[in-house]
Amino acid sequence: MANAVLELESLSLRLRREGRTARVVDSVSWRVARSGSLGIVGESGCGKSLQALAVMRLLPRPAVDFDGGQIRVDGTDIIGLDAESMRRLRARRVAMIFQEPMTSLNPVFSVGEQIAELLRERMDMGRQQAARRSVELLDEVGIDDPARRARQIPQELSGGMRQRVMIAIALAGEPDVLLADEPTTALAVTVQARILDLLDSLRANRGLAVVLITHDLALVAGRSDEVAVMYAGRIVERAPTARLFDRPSHPYTLGLLACRPRIGEQRRTLPTIGGQVCDAFERPSGCAFHPRCPFATERCSQETPALADEGEGHMVACFESARVRETGVWPGV
Repeated sequence: MANAVLELESLSLRLRREGRTARVVDSVSWRVARSGSLGIVGESGCGKSLQALAVMRLLPRPAVDFDGGQIRVDGTDIIGLDAESMRRLRARRVAMIFQEPMTSLNPVFSVGEQIAELLRERMDMGRQQAARRSVELLDEVGIDDPARRARQIPQELSGGMRQRVMIAIALAGEPDVLLADEPTTALAVTVQARILDLLDSLRANRGLAVVLITHDLALVAGRSDEVAVMYAGRIVERAPTARLFDRPSHPYTLGLLACRPRIGEQRRTLPTIGGQVCDAFERPSGCAFHPRCPFATERCSQETPALADEGEGHMVACFESARVRETGVWPGV
C-alpha cells in the first residue's frame, strides 16, 4: 500500500504481571491509507485497544510495553520518538476517540473550554480564536446550537452529544489518522448510525484515515475498506470487507458472524461461541482458538498456523480454512 499513512509492522506488546511476562499483541501487521478505513474486530481481551494505545504511545507502562516491530507514520517509525516529538504528532498527525467519553471529559469544565484548551496548547491559538474554533468544531460534528452547547458541562449532554464532543476534540489538531476505539459504546442504534455516518463524512471531506475498533462485526459492514479479525493478540483473518463477509475462512470469524441477530429471523436465543478468550498467561499450545473451535483437528492443538494468502488480499491463519469456507455455517445454526 504505497500511500499508507499508518502502518504496523510485526508489532508485539508484552504484559508483565506478578513476575511473569506474556505477549498480549503478537506480531500484528496492518496498514491504512489516506481516506481509507480499517476495521479491527474481536472479543474483549483480544488486544484491539492496546494497538491504538501503542500508536498513541499511551501504553500503561511498565505493565505493558513494546516487544518488537514498528509503528510507522508516513514511513517514519514513531516508537523511538522523544516525548516532545510524540506530543506534536498526537496533536497534528494521529488522534484517538476513547471508549467512554464520561471518563475522558472533565466533569467540571464546559466542553467548549476543553476543546479550546487543546487548541491553545497544541495549535498555538489565542484565547478568543480558540473559543471561536471550538464552536466551529462542535458545529462540524453535527451538534445543534453549538455556541450554547459549548458552555455546557458534559453531564448536561446526551451520550451521543458527548461522543461528538470527543470527535471534535480529536479533530481539533486536524490529524491525518483517527483511531476510533469503540466509538458507539452504550449508544442507541440510531445514535450509533449517526456517529458512524459522521466518521464516513469526515473521511470523505477531510481525507481522514479511520481505524474503527469494535467487537461488533455489523458495525464495520459497509464502513471499512478492510477488516482484521483478532483473537488472543493475533490477527487470524484479514480481508477486504465484502470478501470477508461473503467468504469467511477462519472459524472464529464464522462464529462471530453467526452470533449476529438477523432481521426477520425468529429465535429465542442467538448462537454463541462456547468458552472465552484465553488469558495471555494461559494460552494453549497450537492455535489459541482450538479449544473453542468445532473444526479443530489434532494438528491445531500442536502447531500454530501462520497467516497465509488466500488470494485477493485475503489472509487467514487456519489449517482448516478450506473446510470452513466449504461449510460456511457455524455448527448448530
